[in-house]
Amino acid sequence: MRSRNGNSYFSRTVQVTLLLLYSFALQADEYLISYRYLVKDTILYNETLQISKAMQKCSGYPHKYLILETRDDKNLKEIINQNNQEFIEYLHKLGLNVVHNSKTSNYQYSETTILTLKTSCFKVDFNDNSVKISALK
Repeated sequence: MRSRNGNSYFSRTVQVTLLLLYSFALQADEYLISYRYLVKDTILYNETLQISKAMQKCSGYPHKYLILETRDDKNLKEIINQNNQEFIEYLHKLGLNVVHNSKTSNYQYSETTILTLKTSCFKVDFNDNSVKISALK
């Protein structure tokens, strides 16, 4: 579209502005997720997965991603609970901090292993039938 003086700069500026506003409107939500898994003497003692929506914008670029199937559900915690095993495997691929302690006292052997994902920011994009979760690096 050209203006009356033949200059198309104005119309191109409007198109770019509308495109930027549209892309900001479709931007994915950001969530903070932490995970802790405690095993003592080969028995699972505690598994904690905490999810909260980020209150401030996270910095970084989307890295590895996971796509989970859903049925028009927008609650991330419920979606992850339904696909728990897939999500935990995804967290293992991202890298967890491992702390292992073993000791022997009075001929009793005891060991403790703690796997931890420190609180990390994830970009979550809800679609009609799926959710794309991307770790930010």
